[in-house]
Amino acid sequence: MQIQVNASNGIENKEALERWADAEIKDNLSRFIEDVTRVEVHLSDETTGKSGGGDKRCIMEARLAHHQPVAVTHDAPMLDEAFRGAAGKLKRLLEHTLAKLDHKRDRESIRKGADVIPE
Repeated sequence: MQIQVNASNGIENKEALERWADAEIKDNLSRFIEDVTRVEVHLSDETTGKSGGGDKRCIMEARLAHHQPVAVTHDAPMLDEAFRGAAGKLKRLLEHTLAKLDHKRDRESIRKGADVIPE
């Protein structure tokens, strides 16, 4: 699983934050390592230089093997809260999406041979 962390210009300590985010993603999403090829994390301060609640945003996008990418967003007053909120949402979304895919794979086809149809 490849992890890419992007932080906007208004965020301080980018390098330390990127290392922390990388480690957290690997820890939280390790069980999806075979299904997820890449995770992109976008951290931003929506109101750089201004005060106010809910101005930190984290967007996470997971690219799944043989499936469309999925993405979540979480806003919070603090950057770590936004990150953890988005990570939790992404984990639940991956569980749900992959469970649906596994369920589809496990079902038998409704199409049977012509000799199986009762008359």
